[in-house]
Amino acid sequence: MKAKNNKFKGIEFKTLLFILIFSFSLIFLFWICETKVFDMFYKRYQINKLNNILEEYKESNTDIYVLSEKLAYNNEVCISVIDNNNIKMNYNTMQNGCLLNNSQVVNEFLEKFINSNSDSEYYKLFNSNTKTKGILYAFKIRNKNVFIYSNLENASSFLKIFRNQIIYFILILIIISILISIFIAGKLTKPIREITIKAKNIGDGKYDNKFPKNGVLEIEELSQTLDNVQNELKKNDELKRDLIANVSHDLKTPLTMIKAYAEMIKDISYKDRDKMNEHLDIIMEESDRLTNLVNDVLELSKVQSNAYMYNYIEYDLVKEIKKIIRRYSVIKETESYNFVLDLPRKAMIKADKDKINQVIYNLLNNAINYTGKDKVVKIKVTKEEKDYLVEVIDTGKGIKKEELPYIWDKYYKNDKNHQRNIVSTGLGLSIVKEILKEHNFTYGVESKINKGTTFYFKINI
Repeated sequence: MKAKNNKFKGIEFKTLLFILIFSFSLIFLFWICETKVFDMFYKRYQINKLNNILEEYKESNTDIYVLSEKLAYNNEVCISVIDNNNIKMNYNTMQNGCLLNNSQVVNEFLEKFINSNSDSEYYKLFNSNTKTKGILYAFKIRNKNVFIYSNLENASSFLKIFRNQIIYFILILIIISILISIFIAGKLTKPIREITIKAKNIGDGKYDNKFPKNGVLEIEELSQTLDNVQNELKKNDELKRDLIANVSHDLKTPLTMIKAYAEMIKDISYKDRDKMNEHLDIIMEESDRLTNLVNDVLELSKVQSNAYMYNYIEYDLVKEIKKIIRRYSVIKETESYNFVLDLPRKAMIKADKDKINQVIYNLLNNAINYTGKDKVVKIKVTKEEKDYLVEVIDTGKGIKKEELPYIWDKYYKNDKNHQRNIVSTGLGLSIVKEILKEHNFTYGVESKINKGTTFYFKINI
């Protein structure tokens, strides 16, 4: 029952229904015109013709009898001219349907008009025996009474034939409507059915679908939209697989280290205090790595769900950057990293200080991980006309052009073989993106292979 109901909701059925309704509406309008409007216009046409004949009588100097004969045949009417002595002259009265030959029908009108004071008058005549109808136009001119009869049966005969044939016309129109609707519905529904099937494939995780294009703008736009959705879902699936691989690896490594050194303390180094402290330090470092990983995941979830309430305050960006750099003094001393600062004396901005600091931390960590063998990381702040341009620059091997659009995505890593052995969840740049989007700050990245990468964002002054 449900399938049957769905069939009546389909495009094919509705197209057929609409075209049939349209066809019957046309037939109904045509019938109205044929039965009401056509008769009215034909009668008006005949009256205008009779008026034109009268004008010719008035304007012509030709003998009235000669003129009457000419007008009768040229206009397909029959004419009778009666003078004051009741002498009648008939012209073209032998034409089919002329009621001027029927004295029983016409005489009472003739007598009435001749005895009247009217200059002209119309009479509508009808012969009940022959079912003939027409218009009698009587007028007085040059001391003569002129009677012109115009038959209305010419159009009526055609309409009778048409009425007899209209049933066949309707049947032919219905058949044509059905064939056209089937063609149109098929043209529309076939690609839509294909699109529906392939859209279901996307839901099942199949991302190799090719959506049809049939020249219909809306269907092509739908195909293009679904194709874009398919590509995005495919990319997200790949990123999720990378997440599982990355997080599994990043969790497994410190857990393995923690367990191994805990066993060493238990079995061996508990006797040697220095060794035990060294192993405990490693356990603490690995625990910190796990904490950082979990914090990144939670932080991204928080900023994406708008759970964090941003606190916009005015502060000196240069002062905060210098504080952040001081916290990297350990790796400057132990691993010989060189932080190059190119900063103005002061840069007053209005933003969420904690979140912008987090952006700078993440960009610095990214630069530290991927910088070149010279271990140089540069932080630059430039005052422009309407904003401060903040740049974090490394000297690493760069990022391929085709990879640049994806580096802001969650869990994306362009190269796992970075310089330092620091855990990277692939979430840092995603967090940067979400924070800068919330601030409505412009951000981006520029990179040259084997020369380095520059991450930047602009803070409105």
